[in-house]
Amino acid sequence: MAKVKIGDTSKDFTLSDHDGNEFHLSSQKGKRVLLSFHPLAWTNLCAEQMKSLEKKQERFNKLNTVAVGISVDTIPSKKAWAKELGIKNTRLISDFWPHGKIAELYGIFREKEGTSARANIIVDEKGRVVFLRIYPISQLPDIEEIIKVLEDLNPK
Repeated sequence: MAKVKIGDTSKDFTLSDHDGNEFHLSSQKGKRVLLSFHPLAWTNLCAEQMKSLEKKQERFNKLNTVAVGISVDTIPSKKAWAKELGIKNTRLISDFWPHGKIAELYGIFREKEGTSARANIIVDEKGRVVFLRIYPISQLPDIEEIIKVLEDLNPK
């Protein structure tokens, strides 16, 4: 299903976050980026997925990682949802228009549902994909697994 594989150079993109600020993947060079795709805002499982990113924000910072949540929801919806969830430090970015373009770019757009798959993709400091996992829609990704992957990327 995924169009990208581990070792590939990540597909670059620019999207707006829930505050209307642009997020450019290419401007994150020198940092790792966790692209945490979730199908839709305002659903319980997706809320838990995004809250787990927010709770681990300090840990991500120590691991030189920017964690972002991505879904096909509109910017106003993402903004209201971030407020509802108490998300202050995690950028929730909108892949609304063209609808699902970035999910499609990465090969994780679910055409029938009109949403992305639930997936985590880690891009390293040089812009290479170093981790990719697509989860069952009904499964909450294990944030500790992501932390462990990031820790293992650190030189010993």
